[in-house]
Amino acid sequence: MTNGTTKVDSKIDPITFEVLRNTFQYACDRMSTIMQRTSFSPILADILDYSNAIYDPQLRLLSQAANCPVHLAAMQFSADAAMARFPIDTLKPGDVIALNDPYQGGTHINDITFTMPIFHDGEILGFAVSRGHWMDLGGGAAGGQSFGTHVAAEGLRLPPIKLYENYEIHRDYLAIIMNNTRTPHFVKGDLQAHLGALKSAETELQRAATRYGTETIKAAMSDLIGYTERIVRKSVEEIPDGDYTAEDFADTDGFSPEPVKVKVTLQVRGSDITVDFTGSDPVCKGAINSPYANTVSAAYYSLQFFLAPNAPSNAGMFAPIKIVLPDNCWLNAKWPSPTIGCTTLTSSKITSAIWQALAQAIPERVTGSTCSECNWFVSSTMDKDGRSDVFSDLPAGGWGGTPFNDGMNVTMDPLGNCMNMAAETAELFFPIEYEAFELRRDSAGAGKFRGGLGSIFKVRYLCDGELGMETARTREGSPGVNGGGRSAVQRSSHIYPDGREVVIGGLSRNGDWTNPLLAGHHFGYDEQFKFESTGGGGWGDPKQRPAAKVLEDVLDDYVSIEAARDVYGVAIDPVAMTVDQAATERLRG
Repeated sequence: MTNGTTKVDSKIDPITFEVLRNTFQYACDRMSTIMQRTSFSPILADILDYSNAIYDPQLRLLSQAANCPVHLAAMQFSADAAMARFPIDTLKPGDVIALNDPYQGGTHINDITFTMPIFHDGEILGFAVSRGHWMDLGGGAAGGQSFGTHVAAEGLRLPPIKLYENYEIHRDYLAIIMNNTRTPHFVKGDLQAHLGALKSAETELQRAATRYGTETIKAAMSDLIGYTERIVRKSVEEIPDGDYTAEDFADTDGFSPEPVKVKVTLQVRGSDITVDFTGSDPVCKGAINSPYANTVSAAYYSLQFFLAPNAPSNAGMFAPIKIVLPDNCWLNAKWPSPTIGCTTLTSSKITSAIWQALAQAIPERVTGSTCSECNWFVSSTMDKDGRSDVFSDLPAGGWGGTPFNDGMNVTMDPLGNCMNMAAETAELFFPIEYEAFELRRDSAGAGKFRGGLGSIFKVRYLCDGELGMETARTREGSPGVNGGGRSAVQRSSHIYPDGREVVIGGLSRNGDWTNPLLAGHHFGYDEQFKFESTGGGGWGDPKQRPAAKVLEDVLDDYVSIEAARDVYGVAIDPVAMTVDQAATERLRG
């Protein structure tokens, strides 16, 4: 990736430009439609944990579907690594390069990236890139969630390999992948889904080139990237020049009881932003280290929420942004540092730190932090007939309060546009039952505009199972901004058939704290896993929230009567369920 202004010297008329801009976007959207409809594993077909994009002949991001933000900028580094191993001038139609190496443009091992050149009239027209989170690629626990001290424990690590030639899969590579997964019954179908997505982008770009000509297509590509860069730079110029510093923390790396720090300084100068992570903690022993591609991706998408969210998404977004990452930092992981939690845990803490820094620069525009967690739950199962499988879910939390309204309830963190697993799908595929997925009272950060609520998630095992859980926010909730409060803490629990409930991750009722990074935790028949997710941070002083809105929250069971009194300073008559105006004036006075 390069910084600096993209030079554009094109004479494409505005109508042709707009038609081709939408063509590029449609190609990406079609890729994602095909992925959803043809993939076999529920984490792709139902949870939608995948991303798709197209790149120009110089391997610059051209357009992307509205998939997982944490994937999308990182995919650039995967494509670069693929072409470093297989130079562009050696490629042929139907070649597909696959990799998931965290240190060669990957993130965590479950995310596999596929890069395919697109040819027209014998020359490179662009590239299609598809990334998906695969349910399992081996390792010491289901989904790679061993939370060990070496990346080898997390599963099969693929360098760039030519997995397809002339659209035909390399059988030896396929056999290796099939031998290194707990879910071989998903592998072939998911591979075909990725290939179908890549080929659909190929069809759309070739059709456009046939109609408009290759030179026009290439000119439109450069125009589009330059167009986005101008929009983003104009937005950056509206932020006051200065240095803005903030911190956030992961609860633990799984080995040390000490929190792990993200420190970020945003240096705004004219139309440029430098994101400097100097002061962040060193490399961790545990598996939450973030490789370069993941950290840069998190920084990019965190800023784009407030810079130019409506601009076409392409390489022009990145040009005004410079990243400074020190060596020996947990946000610049190198082999053999384990990285399984990098996308799901670490990227969300990067986002929260950046948003808190932005709150100093543009307080009237920034929201409170979200739940700042993916809450990646993954479990192996073994039914009574001895059949094994792996299933996964992402019990979401709330988003932060905004300058204009309350945060969204139970919405996937900004790192991914993923869905929760439908209970019907989970129960059809796996020997489990979903007992609850409901709003969690008092989970949101208080504020003039409160955060959105988190959830209570329960799953009952009808088999033997081993559970892994990646989460944080178990020591303190997500921070608010402009005087807004923190949200509640998160918690994992094991419920036994006799009703006993034991906290297995986070704070117990007596104040004891347990490591929330779970690997291979055993559940037996009729035992339940319970997870309480947090809400988003609040925006503004809670005492400025209208009493009528607080009463509405109490009536909706979003806020308890006790929290209304103690946090918002609003007294609610518990019998009449009305605001006690005199008592409220005393509390707020």
